Parts: sequence; structure tokens; C-alpha cells
Amino acid sequence: MTTQSSNQHSENYVTTNRFYVEIGQNIVASFSECSGVSIDIDKEVYLEGGVNDQQRISLGQTRFSDITLKRGTTDDNTFSQWMSELFEEKTKRRNVNILTYNQAGEVVKSWNLIGAIPVGWKLPSLEADGNTVAVEELTLAFEGLKVSSKAGGTSTATRDAKGFFAASAWE
Repeated sequence: MTTQSSNQHSENYVTTNRFYVEIGQNIVASFSECSGVSIDIDKEVYLEGGVNDQQRISLGQTRFSDITLKRGTTDDNTFSQWMSELFEEKTKRRNVNILTYNQAGEVVKSWNLIGAIPVGWKLPSLEADGNTVAVEELTLAFEGLKVSSKAGGTSTATRDAKGFFAASAWE
């Protein structure tokens, strides 16, 4: 008869309600929703003559979808200032971390968006007879993604003279 040993990782599950957004080394905002994180990789399928039970797959370009962050409107101007830079043509791309925590309050996984830039900002609808929380949305496009299973996944990736990130930025 086998017995189950105690699960040492019982507190290592991630719930969808424990996440924060970090720019640089500072947690700058708490959001109520983060959606759209996905990666698509182009592929080509080749059928080899005489091999009828297999196919060959060649991978191509990677595409990252835009990410939408939603939060209740606050007096924090971090993101509105970032958007304002677009109009002044002073926009800086930033590395943004999305951090998820387990029930013990430890970072379990982080997604580092490399070279993120705002591409949309949606203000809440204001209604005189409404009583819901005013929610604003920030949409970010990014150039690369690094996933880490611990805190400190912040990338210090920098661009070369041609504007590209070095391959070492992904390590």
C-alpha cells in the first residue's frame, strides 16, 4: 500500500487575483485585470515524400499580442504621463513586469515585457446616475517577453546601434 507524502508546494499555486505591475524595480500599480498575454509563432508544415505518418514543422516569426491592463481610476499619474510623452514625441520604451504571487505572498511567476510602449488608453465612462467604479484601461505593445519563475526577473535589456535587443537579453 502506498501512502501520499505531504505536498511541499501546497502554497505554490497562483490565483488570478494576486498580481502587480512593476516598472524598473518599483511596483507602480495594482490592476484589477490583465488580459491579452499571448504569443503566436508562424509555422510552415512540410510533408516529406514517402513519409505518410509524419510531418515536418519549421518555425518562423514570433508575434506578441497587445496587453490590456484595467484598474480603478486613481490620482496616480504614472501611466497618463507615459501616454503624454507620445504626444511630445519623447516616449521611452520601458521594461514592465507582471508579477503573480502565491498565497504565502511570494512571487511565483513574472512576465517581463521587454521594450513595452503604450498604444492605447481608455478613460472610464462618466455617468451622473452611475454608481460603479471608474475603470481606466492601458494597452501596451511590447517587443519581447521573458518568463521567470521567481522574483527579480527584471530585464536590463538595452538596444544596440540599430535599435535591436541583443540576443543576451533573452538569457
